[in-house]
This record gives sequence, structure tokens and C-alpha cells, in this order.
Amino acid sequence: MRRGRLLTLSVVPVEDSGPCRVGFITSRRLGGAVVRNRVRRRLREIVRQYQHGLREGFWIVLVARKDAAHAGYRALEHEWLRLARRASILL
Repeated sequence: MRRGRLLTLSVVPVEDSGPCRVGFITSRRLGGAVVRNRVRRRLREIVRQYQHGLREGFWIVLVARKDAAHAGYRALEHEWLRLARRASILL
């Protein structure tokens, strides 16, 4: 588990799982449904952009922390890249 200011990244190696599977958790602590959905959409797009650089055989869970509700797209992207590199899941 890797923790950042905006996100928490959990990675589980899974045998013969093929491409990475990614799950997103946005709790009510972030705010209302509009805020949670915005954060989820941004994270989904960020992971989609880097999906071809992800190593196979992992399940990934991204948990948005409270500060993610007020963060911009670039800040979320920077945090994702930093955590993914630390977890060694990016090629």
C-alpha cells in the first residue's frame, strides 16, 4: 500500500489474471455525489491514458482521500504517476 496526499494505492499480484484490473473508491467523506463522480471520472481517465504502460498480473485499488475533492486533474495525474512508479507497476 502506497499513500499520498490525494490517493492511496493498493496493489495485489494475481496469477494468470491477464491485463490489470483497477477499482476506484470514493467515499462520502469527499463530498456529495457530484464531487465523488468528478473525482472518479478523472481517475478513470488518468488510468486509461497509462493503461498500456501497466504491468500485467495485478489488481489495483485507488482510494481517493479527502484532499482529492479539491485537487485538479494535473495534481491527481502527478500523484497517480508517483504512486504507480513507487509500486513498480508502470513499465
